[in-house]
Amino acid sequence: MTCETAAAKPGAQPDQPVHRPASDAGFETRAIHHGYDPADADGALTPPVHFSSTYAFESAEGGAARFAGESTGYIYSRVGNPTLDLLERRLASLEGAEAGLATASGMGAIAATVWTLIGPGDEILTDKTLYGCTFAFFRRALERFGVRIRHIDMTRSDAVAEAIGERTALIFFETPANPNMRLIDIEATARAARPRGVPVVVDNTYATPYLQRPIELGADLVVHSATKYLGGHGDLMAGAVLGDAETIGRIRMEGLKDMTGAVLSSFDAMLILRGLKTLGLRMARHCATAEQVAGFLETARTVARVHYPGLDSFPQRALARRQMRLPGGMIAFELPGGLAAGQRFIDATRLFTRAVSLGDAESLVQHPASMTHSTYTAEERARHGIADGLVRLSVGLETPEDILADVAQALEAAAEAG
Repeated sequence: MTCETAAAKPGAQPDQPVHRPASDAGFETRAIHHGYDPADADGALTPPVHFSSTYAFESAEGGAARFAGESTGYIYSRVGNPTLDLLERRLASLEGAEAGLATASGMGAIAATVWTLIGPGDEILTDKTLYGCTFAFFRRALERFGVRIRHIDMTRSDAVAEAIGERTALIFFETPANPNMRLIDIEATARAARPRGVPVVVDNTYATPYLQRPIELGADLVVHSATKYLGGHGDLMAGAVLGDAETIGRIRMEGLKDMTGAVLSSFDAMLILRGLKTLGLRMARHCATAEQVAGFLETARTVARVHYPGLDSFPQRALARRQMRLPGGMIAFELPGGLAAGQRFIDATRLFTRAVSLGDAESLVQHPASMTHSTYTAEERARHGIADGLVRLSVGLETPEDILADVAQALEAAAEAG
């Protein structure tokens, strides 16, 4: 079902200039302009926000045609809304996808996608490392309904081809992975999955389409927690899934409309549209400062190991250069001393805010073993590469020298306390 309408607005003049950019316009241009022409909204520079929950039909016949998919137009905001439609088309353009679907959270996007594509008896292949709530959804929820979850080491280029079996219905992974920054070769994974017809879903939250576009590398679908970098200001919850039009239509009408109801509000859609306008600028600054912080951490005597794709010491540095435009704004590092050492560090920070989430203007610090990845047991964390002394930094937009100074003093204070 198509959820777009081309109804003309009163007062729009036919000789007004068209402001829509060309499809081959640059990333930043499309992030600001794609899919919207002020002439379509009485000259308003900023797209209007549509708060309506339902939409009127001109006749019973017209309503029936919309429900049958025989005519375009909106029906009900659980299925489509003009503000969400603009956001979805803009995100799809940035990711190089045919279509997009906005949801109420990143987990809403993942759940709506997975429930649409799998059934009892199916198998999902995934990497060893996943965001804690994704791990819990897979292992604590899906397995209850007869879905098998297999964790394999997807950093091995041959692992996926070896693991695909008759029951494999979906391949899902994050790259970079939350929280330990493991990278998966998207192109190689997609190449292994394609002959078997298994869809590949990539969580691109850490990288954003500014740094990495999985669909252009062969992935079938991309999911995001738009709460993070896409929104960018820590003031909303949202998610998105991007891919081919047919599959996105299925996810909209099955996974979203009938199975999860994880519908994004039009106000939050507007906030993400606003965030997208500065995404390129913000990501460049996040990355530049993170590279400085990672370099400093690598030289610190109290740090055991730093996980950051921009370091020459990063084991997958060559893949990062090939797959990512820049190495990102997220850093993970390990402190000797386990749980207590990690907690001492975050308690000693002054500028960094002790909080989960990521991608905000504010620098955030958290301890995965006791926070975002506490859904793993201690044994599971050990198996899945999440060290007890691992600390995760989301490097913000503050003055770089202030961020570096806070990291330095927190390392010193944590070492003295230990």
